[in-house]
Amino acid sequence: MKKTTVINSELSTVIAGMGHMDWLSIGDAGMPVPMGTKKIDLALTKQLPSFLDVLKNVLSELEVQKIYLAEEMKTQNPEQLQAVKDLMPNVDIEFMPHSQLKKDLAQTHAFVRTGEMTPFSNIILESGVTF
Repeated sequence: MKKTTVINSELSTVIAGMGHMDWLSIGDAGMPVPMGTKKIDLALTKQLPSFLDVLKNVLSELEVQKIYLAEEMKTQNPEQLQAVKDLMPNVDIEFMPHSQLKKDLAQTHAFVRTGEMTPFSNIILESGVTF
């Protein structure tokens, strides 16, 4: 049995297959996922698992050099934005309109759906290197 923290087999496989500058996205239960984008659905019920719990789990195994967030998160969900910044204080952030973030999901290796029910709790993680 796997000893590290990401034990979901689909998610672990995606993370293991990522290279430098590849994208992985995590989002709330309502985020539309483009046709053709792999969706790893972890949602069990409202708020379970939370966006932050899944993000923390992924960050335990994925080196991240940059993140992409919706501009709307600044005003519509500032508490979640602060929590993301606290988790990754040294990671560059690029903000974009939510409509663009939704389109960019088509370029990610996968979208991880959580049970999160707060607005604009969506992120694209750009993988870095460990050397």
